[in-house]
Amino acid sequence: MKSLTEYLWFELPGRRGFENITGTVAELVQKSGVREGLCLVNAMHISASVFINDDESGLHHDYEVWLEKLAPHEPIGQYHHNRTGEDNADAHLKRQVMGREVVVAITKGKLDFGPWEQIFYGEFDGGRRKRVLVKIIGE
Repeated sequence: MKSLTEYLWFELPGRRGFENITGTVAELVQKSGVREGLCLVNAMHISASVFINDDESGLHHDYEVWLEKLAPHEPIGQYHHNRTGEDNADAHLKRQVMGREVVVAITKGKLDFGPWEQIFYGEFDGGRRKRVLVKIIGE
């Protein structure tokens, strides 16, 4: 069995944002030499996410609006978590909705996606460095 472990680092300038990481993950699959297996992509911070969806700017805008309605950043005092001096309770809730990780099958040495599927890093409390684990295993 082959395996590869890599870490991707992100420091998005804004509080929130989405970054397509499909190309980078695909390059790591090639580097691993795995032809048949699985690829785990996991956000290693509790205010960031990894998810799969379409790479369409209107959808990304809709995510922003929808997530802000579900868990608005302000007023900050509405969250018990923020009473400890934090201001990112909304980021934790947004991450819970968008997810922690994805697993994608590797078939014939490539990520095996459905139509339009892409892998994204989602940031909900930016301004500092965060990492994503990519773990590839298989034959």
